Order: sequence, then C-alpha cells, then structure tokens
Amino acid sequence: MLVVLTGVAGSGKSSLVHGSIPAGADVVSIDQGGIRGSRRSNPATYTGMLEPIRKAFAKANGVKPALFSSNSEGACANCNGAGVIYTDLGVMATVATTCEVCEGKRFEASVLDYHLGGRDISEVLAMSVTEAESFFGSGEARTPAAHAILVRLADVGLGYLGLGQPLTTLSGGERQRLKLASQMAEKGDIYVLDEPTTGLHLADVEQLLGLLDRLVDSGKSVIVVEHHQAVMAHADWIIDLGPGAGHDGGRIVFEGTPADLVAARSTLTGQFLAAYVGA
Repeated sequence: MLVVLTGVAGSGKSSLVHGSIPAGADVVSIDQGGIRGSRRSNPATYTGMLEPIRKAFAKANGVKPALFSSNSEGACANCNGAGVIYTDLGVMATVATTCEVCEGKRFEASVLDYHLGGRDISEVLAMSVTEAESFFGSGEARTPAAHAILVRLADVGLGYLGLGQPLTTLSGGERQRLKLASQMAEKGDIYVLDEPTTGLHLADVEQLLGLLDRLVDSGKSVIVVEHHQAVMAHADWIIDLGPGAGHDGGRIVFEGTPADLVAARSTLTGQFLAAYVGA
C-alpha cells in the first residue's frame, strides 16, 4: 500500500522513517539530495540509457560501441566531444562557442555515417524523451533496455527533456525527477521517497501519483514523506507526526485513512487536508 508520513516541517517525519530502516534491508531510499553532473553529463548518460543505445548502434553497423560515445573514440577531436569550445576570458565569464568542425554534434563526421532506424547518434541525442520513447519502442530501432528508462522518464513528467541536454541546464525540480526515474529501476520490495513532489508542477504530481500506484500494484510497499495535499489524499494510510516541530514534535498524533483524518480534524494536517478536499 501507499503510506504517507505527514506533519509540520521539523516534526520528525524523515527521522522516523529513515531511523526505522534496518541495515541491509531490501529498501530503495530516494532522498532530497541533489544529483551532480558536469556539463558533459546528460539524461542519457546519467540514467545509463546511453549504454544500450550505443550497443544497438554498434550491432546495427558492425562496429565498436565506443564510437558512439562523445567521451570516447567517437568524439570530435577539435572540441573533445563537448560540441562547444570554451574560452576563458580571465576576469570575465567563460564564453562557449559552437565547435566549427562538428557544428555542435560532438562526434567525428565518420561516426555520423552510421545509422539506426534512419537516424545517426547525434540526431538521437537531440530527440526529446517523448520522441525517443516512440523511436526505441518499435521497428528497426527497438531497444527494450533504453525504452524502459524512457518510459520512467516520461512517467515523472520529463517527456520534453532532450536526451543529450547538459545536466547543468536542468532546474532543481527536473534533477529531482531525473533522480527519481533512475532509482525506480532499483530492485526492492519497499520504496521510501522523501518529498518527491519538490519542484513539480501540479500536472506532474498527477503523473507521480500514477507512478506510485503502479509500484503498489506491482506488489511494492511505498512510504512517502510529503507535505503535498494531493499525495496525502491519495494515500491508503497516513501517519501524522506532531503536534509541533522540534521539541514539540516527534509524536504520532494520528494514524489511519485520509478520510478518517479529514473527519477527525484533530491535527493541523487534518484541518488543511479537509480544506483541500472541500470537506
């Protein structure tokens, strides 16, 4: 089932759930920590999606997978696979200009002669997640390992992201969702998510709820620490901590269904959730 831990900020939600997980437990824990990535990192490299894509290109063309990495043998020699030339102007900001040799495509011209499903590797990396999901889902380019990752990225509302878009151009919320989509692939019977709606648009919260439902339907237990009322209302079971924060927190002030919490209105969470659902 979907269990949501609620309560005012500082009431002890994260401390309770993370302090209750025994060492070595079969738990996938997804926290609020940001993801790190250089300007050479992108959604394709971060999620591990580039590996099956490179192998698919190599198999289709009878060449080495290393040719289809801009960090390896296939990289443009002029810009070292960055697609841009960085010029350090000393006291001024570093200026980036498109590489004149590869025209920003990041690969040697000879590599772009190899195709998969009628596209070269630079064209694939220029695709959005939504385009790539369709491309790798069927036909000559069908690549199940890449497609599975693309489905998860779409599930968390990142269908518009480019596969080769530098991680440095992503917002905090986009990075969180990228991390969420990546870790959803890990094997575990229990998933613990710490405020997964951080930085999400309302429409993306709906997609996230659908993703959580699919995890539950597949037999997983999902525990979410959350402030968002839409997630609270969607829960099978709520554990509310409080009544306040810090020294005034740390106690379970309610445990039950969202409907019971709304009916009781005995806690701050219950009062706000009642207003949210119009009860």
